[in-house]
Amino acid sequence: MSRTFSHIDEHGNSRMVDVGHKDATRRVAVAQAVVRMAPETLALLRDKALPKGDALSTAKIAGILAAKSTHQLIPLCHPLPLSYVDVDFEVDEPGSRIVIRAEARTTSQTGVEMEALTAANIAALTIYDMCKAVQKDMIIEGVKLLYKSGGKSGIYEAADE
Repeated sequence: MSRTFSHIDEHGNSRMVDVGHKDATRRVAVAQAVVRMAPETLALLRDKALPKGDALSTAKIAGILAAKSTHQLIPLCHPLPLSYVDVDFEVDEPGSRIVIRAEARTTSQTGVEMEALTAANIAALTIYDMCKAVQKDMIIEGVKLLYKSGGKSGIYEAADE
């Protein structure tokens, strides 16, 4: 059985996929990450009383910058002209967690799933970094693509849990 891989040429070398022949379409992706922490840490974060300062404002900027830098972090990922990136947070006190939602948009020949996922991940890591002085055993989990649209594969929506 012969297999071909999109990112490997006929000689076994890595390559970037040529998307130049594809039509540019509007593309949207939404991703999530979750940071679980102790209730005391969550209260400090919520009250902007952490030793390092306002974790959510810092994480929002970090996530947006990360989306814009995805092609520099993920090998063979195309640089995209992002038209919009945002990162939002839900402070879930009963669950003692922060739910991060990152959205990226472009009009291009390839999708923005990696940009949204990178934004959510880096926002989560930034929250961890901002909170680690008071808690080191936080857990980052639930990183996943929630939604994507555009391109030949159409719309994808993650199943509700």
